[in-house]
Amino acid sequence: MTKRARSRPDTGVCIDLSSLSSRPIVIEAVRPEIDHGRFAVKRCVGDRLRVDATVFAEGHGALSAVLKLRPAGAGDAAWREEPMDCVNHGLALWRGEMPLEDIGRYEYTVEAWRDTWTSWVDEVTKKHTAGQDVSLELSEGRAHVRHAEDRAQGEDAQYLKTVLRGFDTDPEPAARVSLMLSADLAAKMARWPDRSEAVTYHAPLPLIVEPVRARFAAWYEMFPRSQGTDPDRWGTFEDCIRRLPEVRAMGFDVLYFVPIHPIGVSHRKGRNNSLVAGPDDPGSPYAIGGAEGGHTAIHPALGTLADFERLVRAANHRGMEVALDIAIQCSPDHPWVKEHPEWFKFRPDGTIKYAENPPKKYQDIVNVEFFGPHQYDLWRELYDVFEFWISHGVTIFRVDNPHTKPVPFWEWVIREVKDRHPYVQFLAEAFTRPPMMKMLAKAGFTQSYSYFTWRNTKVELTEYLTELTQTECVEYMLPNFFTCTPDILPEYLQRGGRPAFMIRAVLAATLSSVYGIYNGFELCENDAIPGKEEYNNSEKYQFKVWDWDRPGHIKGLITALNHIRVDNPALWRFEALRFYACDHDDVLFYGKMTEDGDNIVLVACTTNPFDPAHVWMEFPLEAMGIPETQAFEVEELLSGERHLWTGRWHHYYLDPAVNPAVIFRVIPWRPVDYRTPSL
Repeated sequence: MTKRARSRPDTGVCIDLSSLSSRPIVIEAVRPEIDHGRFAVKRCVGDRLRVDATVFAEGHGALSAVLKLRPAGAGDAAWREEPMDCVNHGLALWRGEMPLEDIGRYEYTVEAWRDTWTSWVDEVTKKHTAGQDVSLELSEGRAHVRHAEDRAQGEDAQYLKTVLRGFDTDPEPAARVSLMLSADLAAKMARWPDRSEAVTYHAPLPLIVEPVRARFAAWYEMFPRSQGTDPDRWGTFEDCIRRLPEVRAMGFDVLYFVPIHPIGVSHRKGRNNSLVAGPDDPGSPYAIGGAEGGHTAIHPALGTLADFERLVRAANHRGMEVALDIAIQCSPDHPWVKEHPEWFKFRPDGTIKYAENPPKKYQDIVNVEFFGPHQYDLWRELYDVFEFWISHGVTIFRVDNPHTKPVPFWEWVIREVKDRHPYVQFLAEAFTRPPMMKMLAKAGFTQSYSYFTWRNTKVELTEYLTELTQTECVEYMLPNFFTCTPDILPEYLQRGGRPAFMIRAVLAATLSSVYGIYNGFELCENDAIPGKEEYNNSEKYQFKVWDWDRPGHIKGLITALNHIRVDNPALWRFEALRFYACDHDDVLFYGKMTEDGDNIVLVACTTNPFDPAHVWMEFPLEAMGIPETQAFEVEELLSGERHLWTGRWHHYYLDPAVNPAVIFRVIPWRPVDYRTPSL
């Protein structure tokens, strides 16, 4: 009697591997990655995209992984690859790098597969070393080579064919082992792995590559109407052209204009923000729009569109780019108010609702409504404003108060503009809550204003800059350190006088790789309305005639700082910033180094504009690659002094009225090996 086969009962269980979250090879903790890939990581041309990932699988078999990069939206054939290395086997940490050579929008990912050849080599090597019979393993290895031959091309395919022929014609085990474990064969097998069951990270991650000037630039902000020499008339674009040699000589490479559009008459503000304007008061340039036009028009007192284009060309000829302030707000006289009343909010009495930030009132400004049935037409019109100015030479936009407009609009309009003009940059003027400031950067803004303006003490600056440079912020947010703005004259500058201006210039120029000043800063202008962080007789409500050489200016210091920045690549990168020990509570000691260590810059700057300081600084010998007993040269870049120092601790005297800061370029002296004769 034969036993009956017992069939497996149908339990109704379906094995659907596609429904599982886990995968045969685990790829996780990919860094950088912003909000699970929702927003793009930012880099600049010339950077290297460095990606870390945790990659592992069950067992002890070898794995291989690659970093992949392609233009956004391109097909699979567009992927470029660089191998990743396992830099920590215990933590399964892999790292790969790839050069970024062109601006634009990209996506990257990590792909991994089982490295059957390396696993086979490891197994056979151990068994053969132990004197075990590996005949069966050699047959398995031959099968691996045979399959690789099918994948290989050109000379590599011919090489693998030769290996197979040699394996088959020489049955001697030792010869076969030597052949199969050769370094040449390993290199060929690594080039043609079996990736049929490769696993890719869950989704490609977005990357934006910006132009170099997005990362390294010095901005000079000006009111065009205040660049003239006649107190009885507006300055013009021609006056701005005459000022270009001086601005460029100070080392600035971005010329930034406040709005240049027609200004409304209704509810025009007078001097010092008074509610009643005199007949000659020009009004605030942020009350945009009048009988002459709106956001794509130019105030006739400044010149014509052709004059503006000539100014842009003149700036470009001197190596400067032009940034324009875009404020999405209107005066009640803006053409849009009559042509598209549905874009605005009206009160029950039929009057248009002006802008408010209680208790502040901006009667000369009305805001647009971003959502509603008119949304498409409004958003498209605003997009056209950017396109218009790009067509006339503007490459950078400083956006006024973007935090008071919807984030989805910015994400949309910046993406649309940069898809067509990837070299264009956007600066977010958003002194707002940290989550909104960071969200605007994630949504696409190239650069961001920051709280630097109000961080004055050693503790405040160290904490804030450590957050910006050593957390996820550094992957998407690049702060532009403006020393002051037309809206903000910090109390520190009001009270500290000329020393405070020198201190803030040094800190802005060396802490961040992008910084800016508002015209008048170089003159140490600090005439304030008592009790407020506002300028007295502000240019926002009148035009001025400045004496650009008036006594007490710090143009020489600013010029020196900008030249030092250009000459030292260590200062070109914000994320390189590190703080070091010193023994004085008022003195900040910090530095930046290039990755290869060829350029090392250390800065000691007092934060106290009144009292001198004797400071001992601890030089980071290990980070600089200098042994404790080895001498190194120090060049103080502001004074030109040179020293030959040994050891960690060194002393300097800082006088805020004379030398509030010192900037050291460290030049290691490499010891000579006298055992090796020189040629």
